Amino acid sequence: MKLVVGLGNPGARYVATRHNIGARIVDRFAFDCGIPLAERRFESRFGRGRISPPAGRPPGDSAEHSAHRPTLDVAVLVPETYMNHSGSAVAAALRGLSVEDIRTDLLVVVDDLDLPFGRLRIRPRGSSAGHRGLEDIAEQIDSSDFPRLRFGIGRPEPEIDPVDWVLRAFSSAEEAALEERISLAAEAVGSILIDGVVSSMNRYNRGPESGD
Repeated sequence: MKLVVGLGNPGARYVATRHNIGARIVDRFAFDCGIPLAERRFESRFGRGRISPPAGRPPGDSAEHSAHRPTLDVAVLVPETYMNHSGSAVAAALRGLSVEDIRTDLLVVVDDLDLPFGRLRIRPRGSSAGHRGLEDIAEQIDSSDFPRLRFGIGRPEPEIDPVDWVLRAFSSAEEAALEERISLAAEAVGSILIDGVVSSMNRYNRGPESGD
């Protein structure tokens, strides 16, 4: 089983903030895959379903044989523990579900201050880079050896405290651009699950406009 986790803070107060973009992406992924997050399990909104490789991949794609792969059993988790305590939800889910190997079967989606707005960055493992949600997950499961998809929220001006920045809403211009960027990030989640991290890094680790 694959486990996808979208990090954020619970409640209407936080839903549109920068820190909640991971949860928004995973909500979109679940919606696109027809997986309702209707259960309350593991201190989280939770759903489970199956996904298949998308039809009609172009010839020569690195995943050109994916149509012959079986569907995947996927669990989707949006913790409601507040960001700094995300690890307790993830640890509980890992104990309660048949996730075989976090190095390939766990994916965490988060915001990233150090990436420009809308930029995607997939990594197979790594440090928390100061992200409290990732930090707590690594502490609770005693490993940072799991894939993560980071979504750039940009750094604030020097006079703005980063702690305040992540709890602010996106600007109106950014919010207008988010529909497309969230859709692409949700697509990247599916790619990581189906095609793997390396192939997905080559496809999605680039700038929004230039493709660099």
